[in-house]
Amino acid sequence: LTIADSIKEDAQITIDKLKALSVKTTMLSGDKSNVVEFVANKLGITNFYGDLLPEDKVNKVKEIIAKNETVCFVGDGVNDAPVVALSNVGIAMGGLGSDATIETADVVIQDDKPSKIATAINIGKQTKKIVWQNITLAFAVKGIVLILGAGGLATMWEAVFADVGVALLAILNAVRIQRMSFDE
Repeated sequence: LTIADSIKEDAQITIDKLKALSVKTTMLSGDKSNVVEFVANKLGITNFYGDLLPEDKVNKVKEIIAKNETVCFVGDGVNDAPVVALSNVGIAMGGLGSDATIETADVVIQDDKPSKIATAINIGKQTKKIVWQNITLAFAVKGIVLILGAGGLATMWEAVFADVGVALLAILNAVRIQRMSFDE
């Protein structure tokens, strides 16, 4: 009698999306090496390790971090909690995940769809882009007002209005993220 897990139906879509985002994927699993190799080959994952104990996963993540790479670890079992906590970004698959892993995770994906990982990365990239737009706008306006003020061409009230105006523009720019679509 053999019992085997099946690959999540959107796993292939997830790996394809991550590759499109230039995310290097490594599979760390406590499952038997031959099973891990089969699944990794089926999904197109070139870096994979099987038969790992929880401390082996921790050591492997430490190795990757030591190479100055950013590690995002996705886990759902209680044995994944230490690795999720150690990673730069820890993601727990929330619907079926253990409480310990959910508690240590930076991100919890509630519906157990791995494809949401790529969506979260897209949201993060867009958010970072908007944050930098806001920072650039704020520094540019404040720099201009500072120069005008130092030259006697801007009053204190004009500086206050410019500051409030920049704050409002930054808020309106940040709200754009809510109207963006990240799913297909």
